[in-house]
Amino acid sequence: MHIPRYHKKPTWQRFLVGMFLGGLISYWMVIFMYGTMYEKLIIENSNLKEQLQDAENRIEVLEKDKRELNEKSKQKITIEEINLEILNAEELKIDRLLQNQLESLVKEEIKGIIGKDLLTIADSDSLLFSSIENKTFKVDDFTYNLEIKRLIIAPTVRIMANAKISN
Repeated sequence: MHIPRYHKKPTWQRFLVGMFLGGLISYWMVIFMYGTMYEKLIIENSNLKEQLQDAENRIEVLEKDKRELNEKSKQKITIEEINLEILNAEELKIDRLLQNQLESLVKEEIKGIIGKDLLTIADSDSLLFSSIENKTFKVDDFTYNLEIKRLIIAPTVRIMANAKISN
């Protein structure tokens, strides 16, 4: 039996060329679609890596802040300054110089609380009251007693008091 020569028939030649061209075109289409899909995945991957890096940096900074705040919270808050305000200085006609001298005497009396723990001073505020109210302060020819109206215990202790002249 004889095998016919198909490569010499024009219909078969067109069929084989069509299959070859169709295969090339479909191969290029698959490569194009794969390339565009892969490009999108690379862009998405790089965006996700950038977001992850930003999140890791944010976490690192927040953890560092947390550690610093923990260290600060372990440190005790201390008394740094004392402010005294005499509420009735105008009524008693105390001039500014006498008022400053009186304030300095009171600050000298309670200067021991500077540098002490805030909670310790807050717990013993009655001692602070009694040490100021039970003491007489002599400025020039006048002797003054103080009556505390308001006491604010913070890093800056604020004392608001009324002065009374006692002779």
